[in-house]
Amino acid sequence: MTPMSPYSVTMTERPTPILPSPAAVSRTIARHPKPLGGQPIRGSHAKVSLSDRILNNTTPHQLVIKKKPPWLKARVPGGEGFKATKSIIDQNQLHTVCQEASCPNMGECWARGVATIMILGDTCTRACGFCNVKTGKPPVTDHDEPRRVAEALRGTGLRHIVITSVDRDDLPDGGASIWAETIVRVRDACPDLSIEVLIGDFRGDEAALQMVIDAEPNIIAHNLETVRRCHPAVRPSARYERSMELLRRVKAQGRIAKTGIMVGIGEKRDEVFELLHDVQEQTRVHIDGRSEACDIITIGQYLQPTLNHLPIDRWVHPDEFAEYERVGREAGFKVVFSGPLVRSSYLADQQAASVTL
Repeated sequence: MTPMSPYSVTMTERPTPILPSPAAVSRTIARHPKPLGGQPIRGSHAKVSLSDRILNNTTPHQLVIKKKPPWLKARVPGGEGFKATKSIIDQNQLHTVCQEASCPNMGECWARGVATIMILGDTCTRACGFCNVKTGKPPVTDHDEPRRVAEALRGTGLRHIVITSVDRDDLPDGGASIWAETIVRVRDACPDLSIEVLIGDFRGDEAALQMVIDAEPNIIAHNLETVRRCHPAVRPSARYERSMELLRRVKAQGRIAKTGIMVGIGEKRDEVFELLHDVQEQTRVHIDGRSEACDIITIGQYLQPTLNHLPIDRWVHPDEFAEYERVGREAGFKVVFSGPLVRSSYLADQQAASVTL
């Protein structure tokens, strides 16, 4: 019989769930007009609620999370640095993934003068089971956005910037042309700034990906988000193999490649180990006699944004994050950032400084 985890509770200890207020439900529906949770069949109606289920049904973990453990404390937003960053974002009408995805590190990063700019609007065409970004039909595409982003960054004195975007499957090129223009304009406006982009998979469109590569950002990131088994629920519109191929193509052209995953969403520890080795094997290429593979990986705790998203399986202890870091380095990653509050863009400037740009 499998022993109980020290972080588990038994079914008899399960607390009575606290139902959301009508106002909270209304806010969630307004923010996410399309079904969330990775529902793959449009137009179908659920026969039962899956809000108390987990993706890992073979290990006796808790089904209802009572409260966050002490190692998940995040800094409360505030201070002069935070206000200055917020002013730049508001004045230039920019979107940030910090706000849209409810990132727990927003207070710390903004106080340091670091934010992750989100282009192509604030409405995503996909409905991933973990993500708090608004989903639906995007409004008219803002073709002036690349200029505004570049002007917002001009003169800020930043050394490193992360730019990401919503998925735009409604556009023929997935938004790649706007991506490329944004990178070029930012580099022209801020020649000393290193640019990191966190991109989607462009539905496997090689020409779209090539547009981004040709714009020559310093780091190209694309997140796997979870282990292979959990992909259908966590990323129903994406493919594990497609993401691996994207990272391999980035490395094949001599660029710095980066990826990231969440843990505590239903994966098993051995599956994380398997993924770390899998990324190195599947993205490895040989260039000029050198063997190269994905350079950077980030590993952080999954936090359920709302009750309409996939539930948390468990709180992953810091000791387990330390083990993932060790295994990742042994597998061949140059940089491994692994911790409860780690996100792809968290301390991205420090991650960039650890590799040759």
